[in-house]
Amino acid sequence: TTTTTTTTTTTTFPHARSFPIIKAKENDEDAIVTFPPNNNTNTDEIISEPIVSTDNATEGIVQQIIQGTVIDPDDIDSSSLDSTTSSSIQIPSVKQMVRFAIPAMGVWLCSPILSMIDTSAVGLLTGTAQQAALSPAVSVTDYGGLLVTFMYAATTNLVSGASEADKENPAGPKKTAKTVMSALQLALWVGLAFGMTLGGFSKFFVSSLIGHNSNNNMDPTVLAAANRYVKIRSLGMPAAVVIGCAQSACLGMQDLKSPLYVLLAAAVVNAMGDFLFVGCQQHAWIGGCAGAAWATVASQYAALGLFMKYLTSKPKTKKVDISNNILELTTKSKEGKSRRQQFKKRIRKIIGSGRLLGLTKKKKSKPPPLPSRGVLADQFRARDLFRFPPRDEAQKFRPFFVPVTAHSLGRISGYISMAHVASAALGTIDMAAQAILMSILSCFFPLPESIGLTAQSFVPPIYEKTPSRERANALRQTFRNFCKVGILFSSVLICLVSMIPWVSPFFTNDLAVRAAVQTAIPTLLFFFSASGLMNVGEGMLLGMKDLTFLRNVYTIWFFAVPYFMLRLKRRALLGLQIVRVGTMWQVFTIYQWTRVITKLSRLLVLQRRTDAQVVVVAQKKEAESRKVD
Repeated sequence: TTTTTTTTTTTTFPHARSFPIIKAKENDEDAIVTFPPNNNTNTDEIISEPIVSTDNATEGIVQQIIQGTVIDPDDIDSSSLDSTTSSSIQIPSVKQMVRFAIPAMGVWLCSPILSMIDTSAVGLLTGTAQQAALSPAVSVTDYGGLLVTFMYAATTNLVSGASEADKENPAGPKKTAKTVMSALQLALWVGLAFGMTLGGFSKFFVSSLIGHNSNNNMDPTVLAAANRYVKIRSLGMPAAVVIGCAQSACLGMQDLKSPLYVLLAAAVVNAMGDFLFVGCQQHAWIGGCAGAAWATVASQYAALGLFMKYLTSKPKTKKVDISNNILELTTKSKEGKSRRQQFKKRIRKIIGSGRLLGLTKKKKSKPPPLPSRGVLADQFRARDLFRFPPRDEAQKFRPFFVPVTAHSLGRISGYISMAHVASAALGTIDMAAQAILMSILSCFFPLPESIGLTAQSFVPPIYEKTPSRERANALRQTFRNFCKVGILFSSVLICLVSMIPWVSPFFTNDLAVRAAVQTAIPTLLFFFSASGLMNVGEGMLLGMKDLTFLRNVYTIWFFAVPYFMLRLKRRALLGLQIVRVGTMWQVFTIYQWTRVITKLSRLLVLQRRTDAQVVVVAQKKEAESRKVD
């Protein structure tokens, strides 16, 4: 006989073999129950106390045992039980972090790569003056585009939630497709409003960034070229916002490959357009900066068309007539002669390779189609893009506007002030050098920023666990692993920055501009040595939802960095200091290291609080146990 012990009752079952013991907690008491493996026992006699299952997996196994469907203890899948009931916390390894970060980096490279192609084509085909115009013009278009980043953050979050809901309820209505459609429709209208504002006030934005008439050395052709560039680029903003939301939707569906394919196609179209239009300087609105703008706009609408085709079309499946194929193989018809010969060759090949005897490994099956492919198939047409989304769906994007926009403005205030100083206090040579540097460095920024995105994915599942020693140790180890990844990525960036002098000939033929670029390299090396750790701190703080701290520090930096940049401009215009490109980056490097020290210090403070929580919880449990005794 086997005796079963509960908290209050003892029950004996005849002829019962040893069977797995399942513990079920009810308040602070444990109930231990064993079950016989046959159907003859009255199940009402088995459980004399109500058993509260800790999770659905345990409850399912209990029901199988009660009903007698489990014949042997080995039939129970202990791995599923352990994975659900165990309190162990999975700590992401350095390898996992790198594997996630590298593909995520490519998603944010679309705009920087297009701007870099423009800068290279203009510098090589038109000269320094047109290239200098790109410095304020690209700053207005790219930094202005951050005002609509709330759409991208909202799309990723909403699509991710909808996709998870569809997985849990596959028979219900498809929420993912509805959310993606609403995001694309709203993105078009937001892009139209942004484009009209940018085009209508282009001269005001450019002149404000330059500083109106504060730069007496400014060539009038530079201001005019910058104004034309912004006006033309404003025509592509509706497509740019829709593309950004489509990329974000793919991220929400955990599809990192599709945006890379579209990015590659857009880059090819942009490069072809640059070499077609930029060199045609007979008309100011076609060649030079204007030609580069037209090429970018064309590439954006080409990418939009590819994305819409991708999202609305399912992969084609090849139809096979099984009956006809069987007849061709089993009869002596002339039509099936080639098929029979081909079939015999394949059989001989299989026998010769030993596959029938299991001597060779099976070929890997083809990967399943990407989740975003055809998500809108048979539900969305091109003209549906121009409809306004349902009001209830549009309201879901509203909560993201203020926090995301404020965060973006706080981050780029330094870059805007730097662009202002470059346009207002520097000459044409240094403006062209700054345009080259920003176009190249903009392609480097996504590398460390992908670490922050990775941290936002890996940290929340750990941080949201119940306070315990294991949780505290997991957070500490995760922080260490992210620091290793940050140092690794910073090392890669240092190598890339050191190669800028060798690639600058691909952007300009002016030796003076190349020399100005080279003078900034030492400072840039020190700047990017901190980029990895800075994004580690920001990503982990976002993952731990320390939003109040981030809001406060970015508010301070929003005013502090422009103050020191404008102070540098004033000293340059008064002749008190010689300001070059490297001088501006020295100020920005101090800002970068200040961010690193501030964020990492905050993480150490939070880690101490986490450790203190463990002590408090242990003290409470000890006090409760003493009361019981």
